[in-house]
Amino acid sequence: MSDLPDTEAVGRGGREPEAGDPAAIVDAALAEELVARAREQGVELLGENGLLRQMTRAVLERGLAEELTEHLGYEPHERAGTGNSRNGTTPKRLRTEAGTVDLAVPRDRVGSFEPQLVRKGQRRLDGLDRIVIGLYARGMTVRDIRAHLAEI
Repeated sequence: MSDLPDTEAVGRGGREPEAGDPAAIVDAALAEELVARAREQGVELLGENGLLRQMTRAVLERGLAEELTEHLGYEPHERAGTGNSRNGTTPKRLRTEAGTVDLAVPRDRVGSFEPQLVRKGQRRLDGLDRIVIGLYARGMTVRDIRAHLAEI
């Protein structure tokens, strides 16, 4: 739990976050709720089915799905006459700081989708776990996280 932000850093403890302050986008309630739900269900923060591994998988899969949506130019379940469409997923095992994560990487029918978040052939995710989980825990949307990662 040492990676979780303390309450002072998330705009509590008597200080109001100012505009432009990174703490202004923090949603401490979301992080607290996730940790509380994990404890209630007996889920460890780390480990085989730990909260950190589940969050890493969820964020990566949502980010990949968003990348495919941008690549295709239309939302899921919409009809588009582009000649290319979603075509299920491909399993991928990725080693992360949280442990091994099994992902379902979306694919397109034509095979032109080149994911950027987890590239083809990539088997190891170094350092990104901490960034993604921290941003997600602070309440950023998958699109915001993707934009932030593109910037850095």
